[in-house]
Amino acid sequence: MMEKNAKIYVAGHRGMVGSAIVRELERQGYTNIITRTHSELDLCRQDAVEEFFAKEKPEYVFLAAAKVGGIVANESALADFMYDNMILEMNVIHSAWKNGCKKLEFLGSSCIYPRMAPQPMKEDCLLTSELEKTNEAYALAKISGLKYCEFLNRQYGTDYISVMPTNLYGPNDNYHPTHSHVLPALIRRFHEAKEQNLPYVTCWGDGSPLREFLYVDDLANLCVFLMNNYSGNETVNAGTGKELTIKELTELVAKVIGYDGEIRWDPSKPNGTPRKLLDVSKSAALGWTYKTELEDGIRLAYEDFLNNPMRAER
Repeated sequence: MMEKNAKIYVAGHRGMVGSAIVRELERQGYTNIITRTHSELDLCRQDAVEEFFAKEKPEYVFLAAAKVGGIVANESALADFMYDNMILEMNVIHSAWKNGCKKLEFLGSSCIYPRMAPQPMKEDCLLTSELEKTNEAYALAKISGLKYCEFLNRQYGTDYISVMPTNLYGPNDNYHPTHSHVLPALIRRFHEAKEQNLPYVTCWGDGSPLREFLYVDDLANLCVFLMNNYSGNETVNAGTGKELTIKELTELVAKVIGYDGEIRWDPSKPNGTPRKLLDVSKSAALGWTYKTELEDGIRLAYEDFLNNPMRAER
């Protein structure tokens, strides 16, 4: 268990996941949280990361920093996604190990599971078949970080763990028109449609794919729980174990935002993977379950969107 005054470094504290982890740690009474902005510490620079760890010597590390983006961003910058994520995580994990960090938790992503993995996806399906081509670069980098933690455990007896979140949403999300994920993109589109009194909104595909969504504060709660209660080489899935169609999701977002125009579908646009559901029996067996139902979470996310106008431009 982490002592309440243990020195805890949260990498990526300005992102959606990192900021939620900081909120959760503070909520649980942890008092010695250290953070660095990108301008203070560039995690892609090995010398800077080594210097930081040698000086600060954090006892616990949550590695939530990453270069992320939606399909468009991933496909257009494959080399950047691979290099930045690979370098960043290797620098942090290696420096943590060299400086005697007690425990590190690495954040993966469910998009690194095989494209045609059996559903719902268990932790052991990782690397059993080919990856989704659109985010292969990001996936390869994330898998490498996760495996490096496992190999350090095997070779040096460290206690480094990883967690595999499903689709996330909530405060500090990215609402950029082309570089955001499906749920924040829908929040922005329906909000703008409502403001402009548009008679209809057109969405991609036919609305049939099934997706699972986890509120980011629930993930943060699991991250702290795992840091205190889990050790092992295999990752732990973070999700709700529930799914809904994109059509149902779209209708739910429209309802929360109060948009009552028509929702149209453009079947000439791609649907993406038909189904991506995590098997969450492992976290359930450890004694954890999610708390925030989707409609409540979307309401909270929409409040955050309205209260942070600058974030919409990011």
